[in-house]
Amino acid sequence: MLPPRDPDELLKARGAAHRPAGRFEPYQAVREDDGWDTPPDETLLKTEISLENPRSIITRNQSPDVPFDRSVNPYRGCEHGCIYCFARPSHSYLGLSPGLDFETRITAKPEAPARLAEEIARRSYAVAPLAFGTNTDPYQPAEARFGIMRGCLQVLHDWNHPLSIVTRGRTILRDLDLIGAMAARGQVFVGVSLTTLDAALARQMEPRAPAPATRLQMIRALTEAGVRVRVMCAPIIPGLTDHEIEALLAAARDAGAATASMIPIRLPYEVAPLFRDWLDRHHPGKAAHVMGRIQAIRGGKDNDARFGSRMRGEGVEAELMHQRFRVARKRLGFDTESPPLDCSRFAPPPRAGDQLALF
Repeated sequence: MLPPRDPDELLKARGAAHRPAGRFEPYQAVREDDGWDTPPDETLLKTEISLENPRSIITRNQSPDVPFDRSVNPYRGCEHGCIYCFARPSHSYLGLSPGLDFETRITAKPEAPARLAEEIARRSYAVAPLAFGTNTDPYQPAEARFGIMRGCLQVLHDWNHPLSIVTRGRTILRDLDLIGAMAARGQVFVGVSLTTLDAALARQMEPRAPAPATRLQMIRALTEAGVRVRVMCAPIIPGLTDHEIEALLAAARDAGAATASMIPIRLPYEVAPLFRDWLDRHHPGKAAHVMGRIQAIRGGKDNDARFGSRMRGEGVEAELMHQRFRVARKRLGFDTESPPLDCSRFAPPPRAGDQLALF
């Protein structure tokens, strides 16, 4: 059960409507009116950004479900407010709520470029592609102000270090000069998340993310700059967006996307009750049907966290969804794989006074 919504908070373009305690908290504070206080005026809930100076910035993983072993996240939390975001539970590690806190209390890491340069400069460092956008979007609204992702890109550009980016933020187009130069060297590819072509539904699910038409424009602009783009139909929500699979792929292919992937919706930990509440608020007539369809691909549960199945789902309905995707992808002429990123050029950038190479 989610706690009652704070009646003093005016919410505008937010995915969640509640602030449930994280799963590690022993207590949950619930506001109760005792009749003695004068009701205050509603105040608009605004985004707060705090700063963090991390000692390290590269995160390592050994998950068999993802094609990378290292990633960088310039921000904690994400103002896009996507209600289904699997990263919401990560705010629980900070003692914050995966609900409204995740999308209104953002942590920025301005020193990330400096830490990144230090870490890849170590003699023990072995180069491999770095993944950005694996937890929260590096091009969320705060990036326009802080430019942390721009700084990280500059470091990797100068070191000839390959990377991948997953985003739905239009601010990536600001950095086309660096991304385009790295794409020409085979050192970057970009994944653009596209969940629906229905602007009204996108506004409900992803209240502060760019509209679907804007994301298609992003794909087109990146492609025209020579960047290889993957359209990421993630998440696909059975009973709500799965009927759009073919249309999503066709629109992305027309915009220039070269490859495509899909992931059925995941509802880990605190995300499941938040998503159920969102369904009840925005699609009450479909809520039971959508959750039933989700449980049909998750072994009768809201979520299945097992390696190997968490990114795919299981059962007849999940296989039919993937089969539709594969057929449409082949019919539209998408490449099934992207070529590997080039790690061979990785080297420290030249410094003033260095001897230049003859060949």
